[in-house]
Amino acid sequence: TALMTALFWIPYIINRMLEQGVINALWDRHGMTDTNKAWANRMMRAHDNAIENLVIFAPLVLVIQLTGMNSSLTALACMTYFFARLAHFISYSLALPVLRVLTFLIGFGAQLMLALILLGWLE
Repeated sequence: TALMTALFWIPYIINRMLEQGVINALWDRHGMTDTNKAWANRMMRAHDNAIENLVIFAPLVLVIQLTGMNSSLTALACMTYFFARLAHFISYSLALPVLRVLTFLIGFGAQLMLALILLGWLE
């Protein structure tokens, strides 16, 4: 999940290089390059959202692993989170609003499940 999130920048940065040229895209001192493609802006926002949620997901997974609370249910929650975040990134980039919200909520549900397991409210 962390590697997937780490790679989400590649398509929109390649787009910037194609639109503006490699030097102009990389030489932007303030990180404020604009794009002519709405999908690239949405993809950048989807990447930001994935990072924001990884900050919640990763500690939950690490604490579950360190406490030995891992189980088939936690594995299912992690796999669900992974595919929900991938689907969210794609649906956000393609401007599919209902699917974007549903996939976000599924990912949130997976995080909530991990938190409830840690709190001992779910087994």
